Amino acid sequence: MTTAAQLAEYLDDLLRVREIPDYSHALNGLQLTNQRSITRIAAAVDFSSQTILGATKAGANLLLVHHGMFWGGLQPLRGPAYDRLRTLMEHDIAVYAAHLPLDCHPTYGNNVLLANTLGLTPSGDFAKYKTIAIGVRGKSDLDTGIVIERARTFARSHGGEIRHTPIAPSQKTRLWAICTGSGASSDTLQEASELGIDTLIVGEGPHHTAIEAAERGIMIIYAGHYATETLGVCALSAHLETQFGIPWTFIGAPTGL
Repeated sequence: MTTAAQLAEYLDDLLRVREIPDYSHALNGLQLTNQRSITRIAAAVDFSSQTILGATKAGANLLLVHHGMFWGGLQPLRGPAYDRLRTLMEHDIAVYAAHLPLDCHPTYGNNVLLANTLGLTPSGDFAKYKTIAIGVRGKSDLDTGIVIERARTFARSHGGEIRHTPIAPSQKTRLWAICTGSGASSDTLQEASELGIDTLIVGEGPHHTAIEAAERGIMIIYAGHYATETLGVCALSAHLETQFGIPWTFIGAPTGL
């Protein structure tokens, strides 16, 4: 029988939670404990009323998420915030969150898994943040249209749709980089430009990044914040099933973004 604390200790070490810097509201690790041993894991991208309900319906008593309980910052425990906590307590559901430690993991991370899904082989790091690199990059010799179609198929499988900046006929993807989630920014575009990247694949980004990318000669594929961050929690949950014999369920809750 495995407790939430035991799983958290294992995950903290596996993901190097204590070493990886992150945003202040991430609070990576075990965010809410419970009383019973863990019998089923519910994996989800976001902590929300919808994913909590999915966990209860699945009979799970650990909710493993990418964006945790405190992602929106401090708020009083009333209204929806109170209802979420009450449901968790009533069903004895623990919550574990892993943000950047999961994004950048070399095996179970969102970035390396998205590269694999798109048929791309990483050979370097990308998207520097403080002491770490969040994303990955590599070389290929593919028609950019093929990369776009692969990304579109992937996004649609998770209830999303891609957007991309214009491409020229017969355009090639030779140097690519990936940063899942909100990966398009002036910083990542500057880094991509310095590395000679021609194709940048992200979850989402501000409007100005499309303009800046064109001026830097970079094509961006916006494959969806939600879709690009479904991979890590699923891979991590599958790994826990192998290691601890605890079954898991993915709770889909597409945001359309």
